[in-house]
Amino acid sequence: MNLSTFFKENPKAAVAFSGGTDSAYLLYAAKVSGADVCAYYVKSAFQPRFELEDAKRLCEELDIDLKILTADVLAESAVRENRPDRCYHCKKMIFTTIAKTAAMDGYRLLLDGTNASDEEGERPGMRALRELSVRSPLRECGLSKEEIRKCSKEAGLFTWEKPAYACLATRIPAGEEITAKKLESTEAAEDFLFSLGFADFRVRLFGGAARLQFPASQLGRALEKRDEIVEELKQYYSAILLDMEERT
Repeated sequence: MNLSTFFKENPKAAVAFSGGTDSAYLLYAAKVSGADVCAYYVKSAFQPRFELEDAKRLCEELDIDLKILTADVLAESAVRENRPDRCYHCKKMIFTTIAKTAAMDGYRLLLDGTNASDEEGERPGMRALRELSVRSPLRECGLSKEEIRKCSKEAGLFTWEKPAYACLATRIPAGEEITAKKLESTEAAEDFLFSLGFADFRVRLFGGAARLQFPASQLGRALEKRDEIVEELKQYYSAILLDMEERT
């Protein structure tokens, strides 16, 4: 089965849209297949602002309706306490929020951007998707991340080379309480590094310090910008540490 066939069989659906490469291509495929789709983006403390801006831009370019919802993920103790199954509880809250609104809008089928490269064992949130009967057309059609990027580039989508961006909660060690302040510090620090031209990096919380992880190609530049980085990030962290192992 390919995406065109999928949308012929399922001509009306809601799409959980993160603003990333995979769900962006899913929306594009639905649009060119003539399906009736609406995109739903959930704002939460775990999502950086730029993801919402990218979601708005993509939907405007494709002329697809975008509904922006909110979810208080930190109100859920299993999420806030950063338990091993945090992702399950977070996903369940977010997708339940989308499903309820989408159903009221007349969309009974809910889709997400999970692709064939996503191993179920590496995605604790998969259980929540199964429980809520969320379908993943990219995965069902056997499309890998590499193929999705290639097809997105051919389609002219600006998201084609967008780096994968895990939610802000992943910057906080498992078992350590997640707070709004920690998330805000992470976002501010990463925004600053983005402004310096860095990409595909992480700022991880490490005992009150910031542990900076860069691809190997950016480590030298990080050292060149050391003074600027330390001065800015010391507002949020007790110390600034550079991980000399490349981020992979």
